[in-house]
Amino acid sequence: MKKWILFLAVALTTGAAQAQVKFETCSTDAVREAAIAQGKLVFIDLYASWCPPCKMMERVVFSRKDIGRFMDERFVAAKYDTDEEPGKTLLARYGNRSIPLYLIFDTRGELLGRIQGASAPDEFTAAVEKILKKQQPKDSK
Repeated sequence: MKKWILFLAVALTTGAAQAQVKFETCSTDAVREAAIAQGKLVFIDLYASWCPPCKMMERVVFSRKDIGRFMDERFVAAKYDTDEEPGKTLLARYGNRSIPLYLIFDTRGELLGRIQGASAPDEFTAAVEKILKKQQPKDSK
């Protein structure tokens, strides 16, 4: 019986982990290289462990299976604490000292857009899609 309970606990934990946005914590160069290799853009979550809106986004938005799929199809995602490097430097360069802050970059390191603050899942994906639509080439017909 104990083995069965352990198996269920592991299976449920594994399923929950797969349902979330997969955030890297490696260097920004490694994230960029992974994005190039996968043909994706770079998404960076700037957060702090003490930030209630950041915790809400983790719990309500980034834990959802549909958001995980949406993000994984388009991005190599990374998250950095703004109380440490490189989060501190990224916030100073691209933010206004307010978190959470979400940055979208192309693989050359050019900032394509930013999303400031916490939001509901649908509002978050709409904001990401708005940034992505601005980057799509227009038909020359």
